[in-house]
Amino acid sequence: MITADKHTFLFYIIKRWQLCCLLFFIAGCNGNPERYNRLIITAADSIKTMAIQQRALQQITGAEKLIHSGDIITRTGNDFTSETLRQLNQQDKTYSHCGIASIENDTIFVYHALGGDFNPKQKIRRDPLLFFCDPYSNRGFGIFRFKLNDAAIKAVLITAKKSYNAGIMFDMKFDLASDDRMYCTEYVYKSFLQSPYNTIHFNISHLKKIAFVGVDDIFKNTNCQEIKRILYK
Repeated sequence: MITADKHTFLFYIIKRWQLCCLLFFIAGCNGNPERYNRLIITAADSIKTMAIQQRALQQITGAEKLIHSGDIITRTGNDFTSETLRQLNQQDKTYSHCGIASIENDTIFVYHALGGDFNPKQKIRRDPLLFFCDPYSNRGFGIFRFKLNDAAIKAVLITAKKSYNAGIMFDMKFDLASDDRMYCTEYVYKSFLQSPYNTIHFNISHLKKIAFVGVDDIFKNTNCQEIKRILYK
């Protein structure tokens, strides 16, 4: 059954594909070929890309049965900002972003803090799994699970949803000490840390004098187990 959220996601895919086609058309019709190397997209390239995207959508749908509420969902963005953020990881540079899964009725949502042009309102988001892991903006995703009992996981989700309902804004300063604004991994970290059942000790990374939580500080935690890694190809 296709839910309203999935209809929204399919509409997003169609509009994005149309925009990409328009941009490629404009790029081919303008510019001085003597000054720029023209990007040539062949029919074979397009077919290959579409096949990868179609397989990725099937992989995302197939992974739904593996996900539990409270799981950590990571992703590898394919934009420049994501590539830069991945390099901050000090143990495993696979992922650039993460959020917390919550199964609500028959839909898996991911709660996550996101900044930049992808989130104009800058508030914590609640996105369907398909949207969060979409293959047009990402190269893959992962599913990880902390070894906590049901009561502890429920408390983590209550804390995460409280921040979401409060409209916490994205922290552009990446200040781990403040609680009124949060960046993506800080949001996940503090959802566990501020839970009354918390027993997890998290590693804090450092870049010179700056303390921060990297994506790998979350999923490489000794109390976190890997459920599945999926690479779109």
